[in-house]
Amino acid sequence: MKKQDEKMILTIFTPAFNRAHTLGRTYESLKKQDCKDFVWLVVDDGSTDNTRELVNKWMEEEKDFEIRYVYKENGGMHSAHNTAYRYIDTLLNTCIDSDDELAEGAARKILEKWQSVQDKGYAGIIALDADMNTGKVIGKGFPEGLGKTTVSGYYDAGGSGDKKLIYRTDIINAYPEYPEFEGEKYVSLSYKYLLIDQDYKMAVLDEVVCNVEYQPDGSSNSMYKQYLRNPRGFAFWRTVRMKYDTTMKRRIMDCIHYCSSAQIGHIKGYVKDSPYPLLTVLCTPIGHVLTAYIRKKAGTV
Repeated sequence: MKKQDEKMILTIFTPAFNRAHTLGRTYESLKKQDCKDFVWLVVDDGSTDNTRELVNKWMEEEKDFEIRYVYKENGGMHSAHNTAYRYIDTLLNTCIDSDDELAEGAARKILEKWQSVQDKGYAGIIALDADMNTGKVIGKGFPEGLGKTTVSGYYDAGGSGDKKLIYRTDIINAYPEYPEFEGEKYVSLSYKYLLIDQDYKMAVLDEVVCNVEYQPDGSSNSMYKQYLRNPRGFAFWRTVRMKYDTTMKRRIMDCIHYCSSAQIGHIKGYVKDSPYPLLTVLCTPIGHVLTAYIRKKAGTV
């Protein structure tokens, strides 16, 4: 354990929107850690339940780690990340969602891993998530012997499933914040990760550090409606993806989605604003087909 007057290295931050019914198990998983050299930052994304009262009660309890609480108007997960990064003052940070648990020994494993690689210039650590109910790794694990990778490089090489990302705070803050579009509440968190990938690699920690349970009202379970509600956010993300796509097939797919989001959002000048205007013209008709499909799947037609 660190001495009380030493600065903590790790912040675990949790965006929370009306998840008082699940946030307690996140808290309990932190209390069970065998290493409590971390700060827990709860970013309340405009909750209307008793999240504030619950966290305030926990802050008064006797425990071995510090809890910080920040309230903001509801703006979606990406805006909660923006807020968190403004408040974090530790060397490292990682997000544990309000319906997830920090795995047994996770804080210790993260800090031990960082101690072994901290002088190698990594942006942080990439580790595993597991299903809370089955204990199985989400998606694919890491290839045997993989010591470092970029986030996008892992997926480009055939990886799959959510992974836990632990970033250096100075690096995550050296790149642009997630854009926030009025009336919309979604921009892919991968935006910042993809930018960082262009300059840094992540050290691989082949251990489960987070146990995940996907909620019925989570964004991953309502993606078609998200497309309709957040067209500018999705269009923005597709323009970024197109710039860094490594295959033409992937670029065409992103361009089709870009056209669809621009159509849904009635975005003028989307051809001119595209990094690939000619490709965008060619993909526009297919974008209309995709838009019709999205509306049908979302139940709006």
